[in-house]
Amino acid sequence: MTMNTLDRHPRYAWAGPPRRREPATALRLMAVLAHPDDESLACGGTLARYAAEGVDVHVVMATRGQAGRHGPGEHPGTEAVGRLRESEFRAAARELDVRGVHVLGYHDGRLDQADPVEAAGRIARILRRVRPHVVLTFGADGLYGHPDHIAVSQLTSAALAEAGAPEGTNAAHIVSKLYHIAWDAETWEIYQDTFKRLVSRVDGVERCATPWPAWAITTRVDARAWWRRVWRAVGHHRTQMAVYGPLGHLPPERHERLWGHQTYYRVFSRVNGGRAVETDLFEGLRAVTAAERPAKMAS
Repeated sequence: MTMNTLDRHPRYAWAGPPRRREPATALRLMAVLAHPDDESLACGGTLARYAAEGVDVHVVMATRGQAGRHGPGEHPGTEAVGRLRESEFRAAARELDVRGVHVLGYHDGRLDQADPVEAAGRIARILRRVRPHVVLTFGADGLYGHPDHIAVSQLTSAALAEAGAPEGTNAAHIVSKLYHIAWDAETWEIYQDTFKRLVSRVDGVERCATPWPAWAITTRVDARAWWRRVWRAVGHHRTQMAVYGPLGHLPPERHERLWGHQTYYRVFSRVNGGRAVETDLFEGLRAVTAAERPAKMAS
């Protein structure tokens, strides 16, 4: 079943939620990711949902995907692949209604060899400028052990610490909440059923996907209303469709589960806590920002 046939499926006729509303809040969300397509595959439902709510959504992409597939024909060279994949990422980000796109341009597959002081510093400067309340990135497991995912997780943590100090005319910024992408067993089951076992060898050691236990997941975001938008965003990564093709054969209910149920681990929060499972990345923040708005309007 392809994207077109999914849109025509009688049980899932596409009306769709509204596109981005003009920002009604002061809330800001930033995802710091490794490769073009991470924004769609790893957290697309979350980005689309919050953008539609009027949250200012930004994505920082550490690489341009130069080591990825290039589509049919002769290999055009890594720089050309990077330009092509960056353009696909920008198209997917527009589909998800992402407001700000920031591409760092480090080399795909070698992010862990980037100068950590420089890379964390660049992310910190974006944090100071955008001033997000919430940041999300990969966890220490890199989702399935991918070295670039692990590197961007580490660099993001370093950047959050660095952004807490001012730089020149840019004021310090302390993020209120940090989340790690934490896929549960059901999400991984769909992927493994579709692509078989996801496994790689790094430094001679086998790495594979390991679902997060249910008790460790702190936050479950319902993005079911936006799953078709996410699938369309995936479709903008045309050079990679030889890999993603099997996803097109999933029935609508599995697409909805894959893109519409997003799970996270709350690494820290300066505004809430406890064991109760969140359903909103901005829990503990909405009342605060709402209370701030009249004061700003009056000033």
